[in-house]
Amino acid sequence: MRPFDYQRAERLEHAAQLAAGEDTMALAGGTNLIDLMKLQVETPQTLVDIGRLSLGEIADDGEGLRIGALASNTATAAHPRVRSDYPVLARAILAGATQQLRNKATTGGNLCQRTRCYYFTNIDQPCNKREPGSGCGAIDGIAKLHAVLGTSPHCIATYPGDMAVALSALDATVEIAGDGHERSVPVREFHLLPGDTPERDNVLEPGEIITSVTLPAPVGGTHIYRKVRERSSYAFALCSVAAVIDMADNRFTRADLAFGGLAHKPWHDPRIADLLIGSEPSAALFDKAADLLLEDAQGYGENDFKIPLARRTLTAVLCEATGVEA
Repeated sequence: MRPFDYQRAERLEHAAQLAAGEDTMALAGGTNLIDLMKLQVETPQTLVDIGRLSLGEIADDGEGLRIGALASNTATAAHPRVRSDYPVLARAILAGATQQLRNKATTGGNLCQRTRCYYFTNIDQPCNKREPGSGCGAIDGIAKLHAVLGTSPHCIATYPGDMAVALSALDATVEIAGDGHERSVPVREFHLLPGDTPERDNVLEPGEIITSVTLPAPVGGTHIYRKVRERSSYAFALCSVAAVIDMADNRFTRADLAFGGLAHKPWHDPRIADLLIGSEPSAALFDKAADLLLEDAQGYGENDFKIPLARRTLTAVLCEATGVEA
Protein backbone atom coordinates (compact mmCIF):
# COMPACT_ATOMS: atom_id res chain seq x y z
CA MET A 1 0.00 0.00 0.00
CA ARG A 2 1.32 3.42 -0.94
CA PRO A 3 1.35 6.32 1.55
CA PHE A 4 -1.69 8.60 1.54
CA ASP A 5 -3.13 11.59 3.35
CA TYR A 6 -6.15 10.93 5.58
CA GLN A 7 -8.94 13.48 6.04
CA ARG A 8 -12.10 13.05 8.10
CA ALA A 9 -15.19 14.90 6.90
CA GLU A 10 -17.58 16.20 9.54
CA ARG A 11 -20.22 17.60 7.18
CA LEU A 12 -21.56 16.55 3.80
CA GLU A 13 -20.52 19.84 2.19
CA HIS A 14 -17.01 19.42 3.56
CA ALA A 15 -16.87 15.84 2.27
CA ALA A 16 -17.90 16.93 -1.23
CA GLN A 17 -15.28 19.67 -1.29
CA LEU A 18 -12.55 17.30 -0.17
CA ALA A 19 -13.64 14.49 -2.51
CA ALA A 20 -13.45 16.85 -5.49
CA GLY A 21 -9.68 17.04 -5.09
CA GLU A 22 -7.33 15.38 -7.54
CA ASP A 23 -6.42 11.76 -6.70
CA THR A 24 -8.92 11.78 -3.82
CA MET A 25 -11.34 9.01 -2.87
CA ALA A 26 -14.12 8.73 -0.30
CA LEU A 27 -13.89 6.00 2.33
CA ALA A 28 -16.97 4.43 3.95
CA GLY A 29 -16.78 0.81 5.11
CA GLY A 30 -13.62 0.21 3.10
CA THR A 31 -14.38 -3.46 2.39
CA ASN A 32 -13.49 -3.08 -1.30
CA LEU A 33 -11.34 0.04 -1.42
CA ILE A 34 -8.80 -1.02 1.19
CA ASP A 35 -8.23 -4.34 -0.58
CA LEU A 36 -7.62 -2.50 -3.86
CA MET A 37 -5.20 -0.13 -2.14
CA LYS A 38 -3.23 -3.07 -0.76
CA LEU A 39 -2.95 -4.43 -4.30
CA GLN A 40 -1.98 -0.94 -5.57
CA VAL A 41 -4.89 -1.01 -7.97
CA GLU A 42 -6.21 2.11 -6.27
CA THR A 43 -3.53 4.60 -5.22
CA PRO A 44 -5.28 7.74 -3.95
CA GLN A 45 -3.15 10.54 -2.59
CA THR A 46 -5.96 11.43 -0.16
CA LEU A 47 -8.66 9.39 1.55
CA VAL A 48 -11.71 11.27 2.79
CA ASP A 49 -13.39 9.33 5.60
CA ILE A 50 -17.14 9.99 5.43
CA GLY A 51 -18.00 7.51 8.16
CA ARG A 52 -19.10 10.19 10.65
CA LEU A 53 -21.65 11.80 8.36
CA SER A 54 -25.31 11.41 9.31
CA LEU A 55 -26.15 9.11 6.40
CA GLY A 56 -26.91 5.84 8.17
CA GLU A 57 -30.64 6.15 8.82
CA ILE A 58 -33.23 3.80 7.32
CA ALA A 59 -36.60 5.53 7.41
CA ASP A 60 -39.99 5.75 5.73
CA ASP A 61 -40.09 7.96 2.65
CA GLY A 62 -43.78 8.48 1.99
CA GLU A 63 -45.02 4.99 1.14
CA GLY A 64 -41.50 3.96 0.18
CA LEU A 65 -38.27 3.60 2.14
CA ARG A 66 -35.07 5.65 2.26
CA ILE A 67 -31.86 3.76 3.03
CA GLY A 68 -28.95 5.96 4.05
CA ALA A 69 -25.69 5.59 2.15
CA LEU A 70 -23.85 4.63 5.34
CA ALA A 71 -26.42 2.07 6.50
CA SER A 72 -24.61 -1.23 6.82
CA ASN A 73 -25.66 -4.17 4.71
CA THR A 74 -26.49 -6.02 7.94
CA ALA A 75 -28.79 -3.24 9.13
CA THR A 76 -30.52 -3.06 5.76
CA ALA A 77 -31.10 -6.79 5.43
CA ALA A 78 -32.43 -6.99 8.99
CA HIS A 79 -34.69 -3.94 8.83
CA PRO A 80 -38.34 -4.93 9.42
CA ARG A 81 -39.68 -3.04 6.41
CA VAL A 82 -37.02 -4.44 4.09
CA ARG A 83 -37.82 -7.96 5.25
CA SER A 84 -41.58 -7.52 4.93
CA ASP A 85 -41.98 -5.17 1.95
CA TYR A 86 -38.78 -5.68 -0.07
CA PRO A 87 -37.68 -9.24 0.71
CA VAL A 88 -35.80 -9.61 -2.58
CA LEU A 89 -33.37 -6.97 -1.29
CA ALA A 90 -32.80 -8.74 2.02
CA ARG A 91 -32.23 -12.05 0.24
CA ALA A 92 -29.77 -10.52 -2.21
CA ILE A 93 -27.72 -8.92 0.56
CA LEU A 94 -27.63 -12.14 2.57
CA ALA A 95 -26.45 -14.03 -0.52
CA GLY A 96 -23.24 -12.00 -0.68
CA ALA A 97 -20.14 -11.90 1.53
CA THR A 98 -19.63 -12.92 5.15
CA GLN A 99 -21.43 -11.58 8.18
CA GLN A 100 -18.31 -9.64 9.17
CA LEU A 101 -18.17 -7.93 5.78
CA ARG A 102 -21.89 -7.16 5.83
CA ASN A 103 -21.41 -5.50 9.21
CA LYS A 104 -18.95 -3.03 7.65
CA ALA A 105 -20.11 -2.73 4.03
CA THR A 106 -22.40 0.22 3.32
CA THR A 107 -25.19 0.93 0.87
CA GLY A 108 -23.21 3.55 -1.03
CA GLY A 109 -19.97 1.59 -0.98
CA ASN A 110 -21.73 -1.54 -2.18
CA LEU A 111 -23.05 0.33 -5.20
CA CYS A 112 -19.58 1.67 -5.96
CA GLN A 113 -17.65 -1.57 -5.59
CA ARG A 114 -15.36 -2.45 -8.46
CA THR A 115 -15.03 -5.59 -10.52
CA ARG A 116 -13.20 -8.69 -9.31
CA CYS A 117 -11.66 -9.32 -12.75
CA TYR A 118 -8.31 -11.12 -12.40
CA TYR A 119 -6.66 -8.65 -14.78
CA PHE A 120 -8.02 -5.59 -13.00
CA THR A 121 -6.69 -6.73 -9.62
CA ASN A 122 -3.24 -7.73 -10.93
CA ILE A 123 -1.19 -4.65 -11.76
CA ASP A 124 1.21 -6.75 -13.83
CA GLN A 125 -1.54 -7.58 -16.34
CA PRO A 126 -3.14 -5.38 -19.02
CA CYS A 127 -6.47 -3.80 -18.06
CA ASN A 128 -8.22 -0.90 -19.75
CA LYS A 129 -10.30 -0.33 -16.63
CA ARG A 130 -7.22 0.17 -14.47
CA GLU A 131 -4.95 1.67 -17.16
CA PRO A 132 -6.88 2.92 -20.22
CA GLY A 133 -5.24 1.91 -23.48
CA SER A 134 -3.29 -1.02 -22.05
CA GLY A 135 -5.68 -3.65 -23.46
CA CYS A 136 -8.10 -6.20 -22.01
CA GLY A 137 -6.30 -9.35 -20.96
CA ALA A 138 -9.52 -11.20 -20.25
CA ILE A 139 -10.79 -11.22 -23.85
CA ASP A 140 -8.19 -13.79 -24.88
CA GLY A 141 -7.38 -14.96 -21.37
CA ILE A 142 -9.09 -16.17 -18.19
CA ALA A 143 -12.73 -15.18 -18.68
CA LYS A 144 -14.75 -17.64 -16.62
CA LEU A 145 -16.45 -14.99 -14.46
CA HIS A 146 -16.76 -12.44 -17.21
CA ALA A 147 -19.59 -10.74 -19.05
CA VAL A 148 -21.65 -12.03 -21.96
CA LEU A 149 -23.94 -8.99 -22.28
CA GLY A 150 -23.10 -5.34 -22.96
CA THR A 151 -19.39 -5.96 -23.49
CA SER A 152 -17.04 -3.90 -25.63
CA PRO A 153 -13.66 -4.56 -27.29
CA HIS A 154 -12.15 -2.66 -24.37
CA CYS A 155 -13.62 -4.56 -21.38
CA ILE A 156 -15.62 -7.69 -20.55
CA ALA A 157 -15.57 -7.34 -16.75
CA THR A 158 -18.68 -7.96 -14.65
CA TYR A 159 -20.19 -5.97 -11.83
CA PRO A 160 -19.79 -8.31 -8.82
CA GLY A 161 -22.49 -7.21 -6.37
CA ASP A 162 -25.82 -8.70 -5.34
CA MET A 163 -27.57 -5.78 -3.64
CA ALA A 164 -27.71 -3.59 -6.76
CA VAL A 165 -29.32 -6.40 -8.75
CA ALA A 166 -32.23 -6.44 -6.32
CA LEU A 167 -32.38 -2.64 -6.29
CA SER A 168 -32.66 -2.72 -10.08
CA ALA A 169 -35.59 -5.14 -9.94
CA LEU A 170 -37.23 -2.82 -7.38
CA ASP A 171 -36.62 0.26 -9.58
CA ALA A 172 -34.86 2.12 -6.76
CA THR A 173 -33.37 5.61 -7.05
CA VAL A 174 -29.87 6.73 -6.03
CA GLU A 175 -29.69 10.12 -4.31
CA ILE A 176 -26.44 12.01 -4.95
CA ALA A 177 -25.01 15.22 -3.50
CA GLY A 178 -22.07 17.32 -4.65
CA ASP A 179 -20.63 20.68 -3.74
CA GLY A 180 -23.79 22.79 -3.82
CA HIS A 181 -26.06 20.47 -5.77
CA GLU A 182 -28.19 17.35 -5.44
CA ARG A 183 -29.55 14.97 -8.06
CA SER A 184 -31.45 11.69 -8.32
CA VAL A 185 -30.51 8.86 -10.68
CA PRO A 186 -32.53 5.67 -11.27
CA VAL A 187 -30.39 2.78 -10.08
CA ARG A 188 -30.87 1.19 -13.50
CA GLU A 189 -28.93 4.13 -14.95
CA PHE A 190 -26.34 4.52 -12.18
CA HIS A 191 -23.86 1.93 -13.45
CA LEU A 192 -22.32 2.25 -16.91
CA LEU A 193 -21.49 -0.20 -19.67
CA PRO A 194 -17.79 -0.22 -20.62
CA GLY A 195 -18.06 1.20 -24.15
CA ASP A 196 -14.95 3.24 -24.88
CA THR A 197 -14.52 4.32 -21.24
CA PRO A 198 -14.28 1.13 -19.16
CA GLU A 199 -12.48 3.03 -16.41
CA ARG A 200 -15.84 4.61 -15.48
CA ASP A 201 -18.05 2.29 -13.44
CA ASN A 202 -20.88 4.71 -12.70
CA VAL A 203 -22.22 8.22 -13.22
CA LEU A 204 -20.63 9.80 -10.15
CA GLU A 205 -18.59 12.91 -10.92
CA PRO A 206 -15.61 14.14 -8.85
CA GLY A 207 -16.87 15.53 -5.57
CA GLU A 208 -20.19 13.69 -5.69
CA ILE A 209 -21.24 11.36 -2.89
CA ILE A 210 -24.18 8.98 -2.63
CA THR A 211 -26.40 10.09 0.24
CA SER A 212 -29.17 7.46 0.11
CA VAL A 213 -31.14 4.99 -1.95
CA THR A 214 -34.92 5.35 -2.09
CA LEU A 215 -37.28 2.46 -2.72
CA PRO A 216 -40.73 3.06 -4.21
CA ALA A 217 -43.92 1.98 -2.49
CA PRO A 218 -43.98 -1.79 -1.98
CA VAL A 219 -45.83 -3.80 -4.60
CA GLY A 220 -46.30 -7.20 -3.00
CA GLY A 221 -46.24 -10.25 -5.23
CA THR A 222 -43.54 -12.92 -5.23
CA HIS A 223 -39.96 -11.84 -4.52
CA ILE A 224 -37.15 -14.18 -5.59
CA TYR A 225 -33.39 -13.86 -5.57
CA ARG A 226 -31.59 -16.80 -7.13
CA LYS A 227 -27.80 -16.81 -7.22
CA VAL A 228 -25.89 -19.48 -9.13
CA ARG A 229 -22.28 -19.77 -8.02
CA GLU A 230 -19.44 -22.28 -7.86
CA ARG A 231 -19.88 -22.88 -4.14
CA SER A 232 -22.75 -22.16 -1.80
CA SER A 233 -20.96 -19.63 0.42
CA TYR A 234 -19.30 -16.31 -0.32
CA ALA A 235 -18.71 -16.72 -4.07
CA PHE A 236 -19.54 -14.19 -6.75
CA ALA A 237 -22.46 -14.95 -9.02
CA LEU A 238 -21.96 -16.77 -12.28
CA CYS A 239 -25.54 -15.71 -12.90
CA SER A 240 -28.15 -14.23 -10.58
CA VAL A 241 -31.75 -13.18 -11.02
CA ALA A 242 -33.76 -10.78 -8.86
CA ALA A 243 -37.46 -11.02 -9.63
CA VAL A 244 -40.60 -9.25 -8.45
CA ILE A 245 -43.53 -11.13 -9.98
CA ASP A 246 -47.27 -10.63 -9.50
CA MET A 247 -50.16 -12.53 -11.06
CA ALA A 248 -53.92 -12.13 -11.43
CA ASP A 249 -56.28 -14.56 -13.15
CA ASN A 250 -53.26 -16.66 -14.16
CA ARG A 251 -51.67 -13.79 -16.06
CA PHE A 252 -48.62 -11.68 -15.30
CA THR A 253 -49.48 -8.24 -13.94
CA ARG A 254 -45.92 -7.41 -12.89
CA ALA A 255 -42.60 -8.89 -14.00
CA ASP A 256 -39.58 -6.84 -12.93
CA LEU A 257 -36.38 -8.82 -13.41
CA ALA A 258 -32.72 -7.90 -13.11
CA PHE A 259 -29.66 -10.04 -13.70
CA GLY A 260 -26.22 -10.22 -12.09
CA GLY A 261 -23.00 -11.87 -13.20
CA LEU A 262 -23.75 -11.29 -16.88
CA ALA A 263 -22.64 -7.71 -17.58
CA HIS A 264 -20.62 -4.70 -16.48
CA LYS A 265 -23.72 -3.52 -14.60
CA PRO A 266 -26.86 -5.12 -13.14
CA TRP A 267 -28.74 -6.00 -16.31
CA HIS A 268 -32.33 -4.92 -16.79
CA ASP A 269 -34.16 -5.48 -20.08
CA PRO A 270 -37.63 -3.86 -20.08
CA ARG A 271 -38.66 -5.93 -23.10
CA ILE A 272 -38.95 -8.98 -20.86
CA ALA A 273 -41.66 -7.35 -18.74
CA ASP A 274 -43.41 -6.15 -21.90
CA LEU A 275 -43.47 -9.72 -23.16
CA LEU A 276 -44.67 -11.31 -19.92
CA ILE A 277 -47.27 -8.84 -18.64
CA GLY A 278 -50.75 -9.85 -19.72
CA SER A 279 -49.65 -13.32 -20.80
CA GLU A 280 -50.36 -16.71 -19.25
CA PRO A 281 -47.21 -18.40 -17.94
CA SER A 282 -45.86 -21.30 -19.96
CA ALA A 283 -42.56 -22.95 -20.75
CA ALA A 284 -42.79 -21.60 -24.30
CA LEU A 285 -43.28 -18.04 -23.02
CA PHE A 286 -40.32 -18.36 -20.68
CA ASP A 287 -38.20 -19.55 -23.59
CA LYS A 288 -39.16 -16.43 -25.54
CA ALA A 289 -38.16 -14.29 -22.55
CA ALA A 290 -34.75 -15.97 -22.49
CA ASP A 291 -34.41 -15.40 -26.24
CA LEU A 292 -34.91 -11.67 -25.66
CA LEU A 293 -32.45 -11.58 -22.78
CA LEU A 294 -29.72 -13.39 -24.69
CA GLU A 295 -30.22 -12.30 -28.30
CA ASP A 296 -26.99 -10.26 -28.27
CA ALA A 297 -25.05 -12.43 -25.80
CA GLN A 298 -21.44 -13.22 -26.66
CA GLY A 299 -19.15 -15.64 -24.89
CA TYR A 300 -15.36 -15.49 -24.78
CA GLY A 301 -14.46 -19.14 -24.58
CA GLU A 302 -14.24 -19.92 -20.89
CA ASN A 303 -17.52 -18.15 -20.13
CA ASP A 304 -19.56 -19.55 -23.02
CA PHE A 305 -21.43 -21.66 -20.45
CA LYS A 306 -23.02 -18.51 -18.98
CA ILE A 307 -25.38 -18.19 -21.94
CA PRO A 308 -27.26 -21.48 -21.42
CA LEU A 309 -26.86 -21.02 -17.64
CA ALA A 310 -28.68 -17.67 -17.82
CA ARG A 311 -31.46 -19.28 -19.85
CA ARG A 312 -31.93 -22.07 -17.32
CA THR A 313 -31.76 -19.70 -14.35
CA LEU A 314 -34.36 -17.32 -15.79
CA THR A 315 -36.66 -20.24 -16.59
CA ALA A 316 -36.23 -21.69 -13.09
CA VAL A 317 -37.11 -18.35 -11.47
CA LEU A 318 -40.22 -17.87 -13.61
CA CYS A 319 -41.31 -21.44 -12.94
CA GLU A 320 -40.85 -20.95 -9.18
CA ALA A 321 -42.87 -17.72 -9.28
CA THR A 322 -45.77 -19.15 -11.30
CA GLY A 323 -45.87 -22.85 -10.48
CA VAL A 324 -45.28 -23.85 -14.11
CA GLU A 325 -43.22 -26.99 -14.65
CA ALA A 326 -40.26 -26.54 -16.98
